[in-house]
Amino acid sequence: MALNARLDHRNPLVFDTHELGRRPGALQRLTRTVDAPKDFGIKEVIGVPEGAPLELELRLESVMEGVLVTGTARATAEGECVRCLEPLQLDVEAEFQEMFSYPDADDRGRVIAEPGDDAEDDEDRLFLEDGLFDLEPVLRDAVVLALPMQPVCREDCPGLCAECGARLADDPDHHHDAVDIRWAALQGLADTMSDGEKDEMSGAEPGVDEKQEK
Repeated sequence: MALNARLDHRNPLVFDTHELGRRPGALQRLTRTVDAPKDFGIKEVIGVPEGAPLELELRLESVMEGVLVTGTARATAEGECVRCLEPLQLDVEAEFQEMFSYPDADDRGRVIAEPGDDAEDDEDRLFLEDGLFDLEPVLRDAVVLALPMQPVCREDCPGLCAECGARLADDPDHHHDAVDIRWAALQGLADTMSDGEKDEMSGAEPGVDEKQEK
């Protein structure tokens, strides 16, 4: 199990738990508005723009193994409607809960697992470092799960015309006269027959040049 890389307390998404203490049951509530980090969403689909305000409401609870963090993040995401391709904005609210373990948690009464036991679980665990924890990876996962994979500007967006690409919401009566290819073939045959009748009326056989007749 690897500890977090060295954390920078100046990072707005790094939180200090020293004031909370390590007495089980201690609580601390925090509110903070920070700038959204880069690539905060679903790439090329929808996401919170870098630097946009991200509102956080956090509840920190001290437990035997570490600090349990429960919270809500609110922001405005931007993207493109998958139906009409128009820009859109969407208010997103993501809830999350994560345990940040003490590095010495096993020394405080927990059963020490044998080497190899629950190895995958250990790799997924997050740890406190000198009383600090980084909330960014938890927030990123929560926000991505809260965003729609196929955002639309409105639920009943009619999209674009398949024939010419016009935005149907701007012209509800927009349509094209549909031509059945079977009727088109018959129309072509009728035109050919009509041309033959014209040749007969002119005194020449269909397809015979007047110079050849002479």
